[in-house]
Amino acid sequence: MNILTLSEEMLLTAIVHLEDNAYGVTIMAKIREISPKKIVFGTLYNSLDKLVKKGYVVPTTGEPTPERGGRRKVYYTLTKKGKTALNQTQKFHQTLWEWIPDIVAQSKKNGQK
Repeated sequence: MNILTLSEEMLLTAIVHLEDNAYGVTIMAKIREISPKKIVFGTLYNSLDKLVKKGYVVPTTGEPTPERGGRRKVYYTLTKKGKTALNQTQKFHQTLWEWIPDIVAQSKKNGQK
């Protein structure tokens, strides 16, 4: 089982959510919507490169755009391996959170808050 780090999980879920529009700026904006964690572009691209090296995402280059001075956007798409890792992490979290009622009930039984 391959459990993702929180940063990897946030990046991959943002990419899934953004579908065909997942590139640096939109990924950053999506993460900022859900997380108080500040991420700078250098960290973002470093993390995306690591996900590429792990085989979780694949980058593709778009067409040059005038508003970017003729530069191309790099779009990211989840691979099968990335989807599997995300699914395994989700199952891990579900199992982990299923323990909570038992821990809370046990604490109350022992007179703890």
